[in-house]
Amino acid sequence: MEIAFIVVYAAILGLVAPYIGLKSEKYGSLVPGVSSFVLGAILWASLTWLGFPATEAWIWVITMFSMPAAMWFVPKRLEKLRS
Repeated sequence: MEIAFIVVYAAILGLVAPYIGLKSEKYGSLVPGVSSFVLGAILWASLTWLGFPATEAWIWVITMFSMPAAMWFVPKRLEKLRS
Protein backbone atom coordinates (compact mmCIF):
# COMPACT_ATOMS: atom_id res chain seq x y z
CA MET A 1 0.00 0.00 0.00
CA GLU A 2 2.80 2.41 0.81
CA ILE A 3 4.30 2.03 -2.65
CA ALA A 4 1.10 3.57 -4.03
CA PHE A 5 1.91 6.77 -2.14
CA ILE A 6 5.38 6.78 -3.68
CA VAL A 7 3.87 6.35 -7.16
CA VAL A 8 1.42 9.21 -6.65
CA TYR A 9 4.11 11.45 -5.15
CA ALA A 10 6.45 10.71 -8.08
CA ALA A 11 3.65 11.50 -10.53
CA ILE A 12 3.03 14.84 -8.82
CA LEU A 13 6.74 15.61 -8.88
CA GLY A 14 6.86 14.69 -12.57
CA LEU A 15 3.99 17.06 -13.31
CA VAL A 16 5.66 19.91 -11.43
CA ALA A 17 9.11 19.36 -12.96
CA PRO A 18 8.69 21.44 -16.15
CA TYR A 19 7.53 24.43 -14.12
CA ILE A 20 10.60 24.50 -11.88
CA GLY A 21 13.16 24.52 -14.65
CA LEU A 22 13.59 20.85 -15.52
CA LYS A 23 12.64 21.08 -19.17
CA SER A 24 15.29 20.22 -21.70
CA GLU A 25 15.60 18.80 -25.18
CA LYS A 26 18.38 16.50 -23.96
CA TYR A 27 16.02 14.10 -22.14
CA GLY A 28 12.36 13.12 -22.20
CA SER A 29 9.61 14.61 -20.11
CA LEU A 30 9.23 11.44 -18.03
CA VAL A 31 12.83 11.36 -16.79
CA PRO A 32 12.34 13.59 -13.69
CA GLY A 33 9.29 11.67 -12.48
CA VAL A 34 10.75 8.27 -13.19
CA SER A 35 14.06 9.12 -11.53
CA SER A 36 12.26 10.25 -8.39
CA PHE A 37 10.13 7.11 -8.40
CA VAL A 38 13.09 4.78 -8.85
CA LEU A 39 15.03 6.39 -6.02
CA GLY A 40 11.95 6.43 -3.80
CA ALA A 41 11.21 2.75 -4.40
CA ILE A 42 14.82 1.69 -3.84
CA LEU A 43 15.13 3.86 -0.74
CA TRP A 44 11.82 2.61 0.68
CA ALA A 45 12.78 -1.02 0.10
CA SER A 46 16.22 -0.60 1.62
CA LEU A 47 14.92 1.27 4.67
CA THR A 48 12.26 -1.38 5.18
CA TRP A 49 14.94 -4.05 4.88
CA LEU A 50 17.01 -2.20 7.49
CA GLY A 51 14.11 -2.42 9.93
CA PHE A 52 12.28 0.89 9.66
CA PRO A 53 8.56 0.24 10.16
CA ALA A 54 6.12 1.91 7.75
CA THR A 55 4.33 3.53 10.68
CA GLU A 56 7.45 5.40 11.77
CA ALA A 57 7.86 8.97 10.52
CA TRP A 58 11.56 8.70 9.65
CA ILE A 59 11.03 6.41 6.68
CA TRP A 60 8.50 8.86 5.26
CA VAL A 61 10.66 11.92 5.87
CA ILE A 62 13.77 10.37 4.33
CA THR A 63 11.90 9.09 1.29
CA MET A 64 9.80 12.20 0.67
CA PHE A 65 12.77 14.57 0.90
CA SER A 66 15.07 12.39 -1.20
CA MET A 67 12.67 12.03 -4.10
CA PRO A 68 12.66 15.73 -5.10
CA ALA A 69 16.45 15.77 -4.78
CA ALA A 70 16.66 12.88 -7.24
CA MET A 71 14.16 14.63 -9.48
CA TRP A 72 16.47 17.65 -9.60
CA PHE A 73 19.95 16.12 -9.78
CA VAL A 74 19.43 13.11 -12.09
CA PRO A 75 18.07 15.12 -15.07
CA LYS A 76 20.71 17.82 -14.59
CA ARG A 77 23.43 15.16 -14.60
CA LEU A 78 21.88 13.48 -17.64
CA GLU A 79 21.77 16.81 -19.45
CA LYS A 80 25.47 17.40 -18.79
CA LEU A 81 26.36 13.90 -19.96
CA ARG A 82 24.48 14.35 -23.23
CA SER A 83 25.93 17.74 -24.13
